[in-house]
Amino acid sequence: MAEVHTPAENEHDNAYAGLLVNDAHWAFGTDFEDPLAGVDTTVPDGVDAGQLGAYCLMLGDDALVLSQRLSEWCSHAPDLEEDIALANIALDLLGQARLLLARAAAADPGMVPALPDGSPVPDEDRLAFFRDDPAFRNVRLAEVPNGDFAEVIVCVLLFSSWRLALFEKLAGSRDAVLAAIASKGAKELSYHRDFAARWFLTLAQGTEESRRRLTDALAYLWPLWSELFESHDVERAVAEAGVGVDPAGLRDEVDVVLEQVFAASGMTRPESGALAGIQGLKGRDGRHTEALSRLLAEMQVVARAHPEGRW
Repeated sequence: MAEVHTPAENEHDNAYAGLLVNDAHWAFGTDFEDPLAGVDTTVPDGVDAGQLGAYCLMLGDDALVLSQRLSEWCSHAPDLEEDIALANIALDLLGQARLLLARAAAADPGMVPALPDGSPVPDEDRLAFFRDDPAFRNVRLAEVPNGDFAEVIVCVLLFSSWRLALFEKLAGSRDAVLAAIASKGAKELSYHRDFAARWFLTLAQGTEESRRRLTDALAYLWPLWSELFESHDVERAVAEAGVGVDPAGLRDEVDVVLEQVFAASGMTRPESGALAGIQGLKGRDGRHTEALSRLLAEMQVVARAHPEGRW
C-alpha cells in the first residue's frame, strides 16, 4: 500500500504553498491597504506628533529615493547574481520606506497630500507619489544618478554603513513602531553593508582599471558623506524625546567601520570637502540636486496619471 502523506507532512513539497499564507513573510503581508494595520500607532507621551512625522518622513524618503535609484540597475549589473542582489537591496529599502511613510502619516495626518479628485489612495502612496521634490527630505547621497558599478558599490557602502548604525540605535526608540521597523531593517542593512564591502575589496584588489574606477567613485561621492552626520532641528528634537537618533553621534562609530574597509583594501580615505548646500540648506531641508526632480518624474508618472490604478 502506498504511503499517504498528510498536508502537514507534505507542507514543504510545494514551493508555492507559502505564498498563499497571509502573514508577514510575503512583502509585509498580502493586504496592501494598510502596512500598519493592527499596530498601535499612538504617539508616545511627551513627543511632538509633527516632529515624529517629519522624522519618519526623512528616513522614509532616504530609503524610497535610493530604492528607486538602485532599481535602475535591474538588468544592467555586471552579472545575474549582482543584478539580483541590487534588486533585493532596492526591495528591502522600499519595504522600509513604505513602513516609515505609513508611520509618518499616522503620526501627523496633516502632512499627507490631498488629491483634488478625492481618489482613495493610501497615505504612504500619497507621500511617495504626490509630493514634488522640495517636499522630499532625503539626504542627497540617495539621489545621485547612477554611474558605473564602482559608484553604486561606494554609494551602498556609505549609505548602509551610516543607516545600519542609525537603525541599531533606533531599535531602542520609545516609539514602538519605529523600534520594530529599525530592528527588522538592521538585519537587512547588515547584508547591504556586507555585500558592498566585499565588492569594494574585490574592485580595490582587482585590476588597475577596477581600482581606478573605485578611486574615482570615492572622489565623486565623498563630498556627500558629511551630510549624513549633520543634525537637523527635527533630528535633535526627536533624539531628545527618546524616539529618534541624532546622526551627529554616529560619526565616530561609522568611521571605524570604513577605516577597516579602507585598510583591508589598501584604499585611501578621500580628503575632498563637503558639497555645499543652497544658502546653507541641504537634503533634510528640501534642497536637492537636479537629479531628484528627474528621478521623481519617472517614479511618479504612472501614479499621477492613474491615481486609482491597481495592479
